[in-house]
Amino acid sequence: MILNDTYTLSNGMKIPKLGLGTWEIPDDKAAQAVRDAVKIGYRHIDTAQGYDNEKGVGEGVRTCGISREELFVTTKLQAFYKTYKEAKEAIAESLRVSGLDYFDLMIIHAPQPWTDFHAGEHFFEGNLEAWRALEEAHYAGKLKAIGVSNFEEIDLDNILKNGEIKPVVNQILCHIGNTPFEIIDYCKANDVLVEAYSPVAHGEMLKNSQIADMAEKYGVSVPQLCIRYCLQLGTLPLPKTANPAHMENNAQMDFEISGEDMETLKSAEKIKNYGDFSAFPVFGGKMAADGSCTARDFPHKK
Repeated sequence: MILNDTYTLSNGMKIPKLGLGTWEIPDDKAAQAVRDAVKIGYRHIDTAQGYDNEKGVGEGVRTCGISREELFVTTKLQAFYKTYKEAKEAIAESLRVSGLDYFDLMIIHAPQPWTDFHAGEHFFEGNLEAWRALEEAHYAGKLKAIGVSNFEEIDLDNILKNGEIKPVVNQILCHIGNTPFEIIDYCKANDVLVEAYSPVAHGEMLKNSQIADMAEKYGVSVPQLCIRYCLQLGTLPLPKTANPAHMENNAQMDFEISGEDMETLKSAEKIKNYGDFSAFPVFGGKMAADGSCTARDFPHKK
């Protein structure tokens, strides 16, 4: 069963191969989502400061009925924090809000503040400042492992060459129709595990008739096919849902996509937009200083 399978990170830690994403799960619903997931068999929960649900996730972890040591909990340092002081204070705040003594993994949410996401500036010094705060918290036992998210090769190089600790993961947008093969290969070459968020393209894959036909061929759902695709790439998918039935369905991975079909999926037409979610920076949108997001006039490229 996939929920019992793990990858081994570069620091020797084991991480479950499938995690529960919690983006857009409200704080007052997050605890129950975690409890439901744990009951089904999930042991890997992914949250973030930017999700505004660390409190609920922490409550779910504390009240799910199994020991803290049996769970792998990830959170993310808000992308806007690019000084040592900001990052240090934010790490302490995440621990306080969640009510947890430690996180198994904490990652920098993006190399740029969301208002400048993929706009050209790489914030090398700011990322090293944030990384130093993460390293310090790791040495203090507050973070068992540290990593990054949405980092391109040049951003990852900055940490690999100048940090004391190597990132154990790079969490990126990765799904059928938008698979960043170059960064995946680069991460693998540097023993950095790739985590795949939005493996179902935030629901857009459900609208693709060709993907639906292939899923039917295997007798599985479209989300199952999408998640299996990510697993066969050697990445760690993080499907998001608060629905227990979907959690259970997403974890049914007792099938394998053929080599021929994997090649077909790898060359699938690039997704042109993410519907209502196209306004978010990670899906190609632009965030203004007031936090509002608008879609751009061109498809997002990773």
